[in-house]
Amino acid sequence: MTIQEAQQVVDEWIKTIGVRYYNELTNTAVLMEEVGEMARLIARIYGEQSFKKPEHAKTSKADLADEMADVLFVLVCLANQTGIDLTDALKKNLDKKTNRDKERHANNEKLK
Repeated sequence: MTIQEAQQVVDEWIKTIGVRYYNELTNTAVLMEEVGEMARLIARIYGEQSFKKPEHAKTSKADLADEMADVLFVLVCLANQTGIDLTDALKKNLDKKTNRDKERHANNEKLK
């Protein structure tokens, strides 16, 4: 699925199953909540934090993938409702990073 297709699929889902988009402020809060859930799993799977016993069942990469998909879904919702073409935005962002960082990372001793 392309990014453009994802934007279309999410828009159709919202309009048929989700009834309507939450407003932008609500979706921003939901996005932060979803990012927090993803970060919590990463901290426990890859970091030093441990799971509490009742939540130990949610430790797989499939659970992490689901949390990442939640983040992506809400980000796509925000892009749709603010008129952002994420394909174009990502291309422009990569061009910006390439021009800005083409030598910076190659010369970074910490990355060698």
